[in-house]
Amino acid sequence: MQTIKNLFERQTAKFIIDRAISKVKANPEDGMMDLLSYAEKLHVFQDATFESAKQIIQDPQNKWTRLAKSLICDTHPNVLRMNLLNAGYQAGLYGSKIQREIRKKLNTNVPWTILFDPTSACNLKCVGCWAAEYGHQLNLSYAEMDNLITQGKEIGTYFYLLTGGEPLTRKRDILKLAEKHHQCAFHIFTNGTLIDEEFCKEVQRLGNLTFALSLEGFEDENDLRRGQGVFQRVSHSMELMKEYGLIFGAAICYTSANYKTVTSDEFLEYIIEKGARLAWYFHYMPVGVDAEPKLMLNPAQRETMIRRIRYLRSEKGNHPISLIDFQNDGQFINGCIAGGKDYLHINANGDVEPCVFIHYSTANIRTHTLKEALAQPLFMAYRARQPFNSNHFRPCPMLENPEILRKMVKESGAKSTDLIQEESVEHLCSKCDLYAAQWKNKSEELWKIYGNHTETEDFMKKIS
Repeated sequence: MQTIKNLFERQTAKFIIDRAISKVKANPEDGMMDLLSYAEKLHVFQDATFESAKQIIQDPQNKWTRLAKSLICDTHPNVLRMNLLNAGYQAGLYGSKIQREIRKKLNTNVPWTILFDPTSACNLKCVGCWAAEYGHQLNLSYAEMDNLITQGKEIGTYFYLLTGGEPLTRKRDILKLAEKHHQCAFHIFTNGTLIDEEFCKEVQRLGNLTFALSLEGFEDENDLRRGQGVFQRVSHSMELMKEYGLIFGAAICYTSANYKTVTSDEFLEYIIEKGARLAWYFHYMPVGVDAEPKLMLNPAQRETMIRRIRYLRSEKGNHPISLIDFQNDGQFINGCIAGGKDYLHINANGDVEPCVFIHYSTANIRTHTLKEALAQPLFMAYRARQPFNSNHFRPCPMLENPEILRKMVKESGAKSTDLIQEESVEHLCSKCDLYAAQWKNKSEELWKIYGNHTETEDFMKKIS
């Protein structure tokens, strides 16, 4: 429930944001400085971060300045306003305060964001995808999703990620959720094939939804797994979303087969031209009984990926797009963020899992409250052991530290929640043992190079 103070702060933030947006169009530097000054007053970031940002804004050719200007000028005003309000103020400031209080009170992890699957259904049949095999059998009802978000807001969680299956097979319910919970931000991972003009109009009206569209390379590579014509359908969706001023990016699973393509200048230039503002990079995980370990990167390939992403983020990279490397950015978030530390996952059966890649649980939203789920033994085991490694190039209890996941699952009595076929923790971790052993030495070498350089100035010098 919103307090009077929250309502006042939100209206103040809205006024400042609206004024800054108008100002940017006339004078980009002054408008962006206004937004930055407001964030500084709220103590959102450390002082050093603000000083660095101020210097960047004063350089109109800097890629981050170009990205910010484009984001403000090319995004529909309502979409920009609602995302700055919800992701920035409501989730980043107001919600975070509540979370800190709840953590102390409950002595559990409390997530900044919750990832949930509205459905197991999908309109595509991608090779190797569990949803293609499992079909439409499982769904969270609208009432269950509504109740989940209501409980989430009570613990300060105002940012929600949706995946599946294909979440947009539940288009109407998602729009209904976004309208009811208008203070929340919703980020949807989608295959991008169900986006049409009517949907874009509704998203523009609501303003609080953003998207990550799945791509695995250019047309031949993408359609080999996803099906003929899918790349062109996704490209059309991006063009449509750009036309309506929506915020979106790409969601990319990188493997030993495509890691060079999806980080190439050509690929990034393509998605930027289509309107993408960000790209999520996810390391291939051998989850599921029939998963193919050969698609995991070898140490040399992963090193290439780490160095490439850091180069692309530097000024030399010059591409105005935000890149998130989920597996290799642990140094910025203190390792693994799962188990409710920063996020958790709820599948289409209602099982509350520590991570979208870790299909074990002892709690379900149909039988447990969210607070009860956060206190389940597996989540408490996560909390007790995080971070799982002091080298944050080895953050995951499965991929890089499989012996830890084995112990946590066995000690907690957690059961497999895999939707196709139960997979024992021993079977899952056995696929990671060799990978973890091979990666260990290389990760230590890389940690010595990058590990102590989290401050912006030092970090950029190191990777440039």
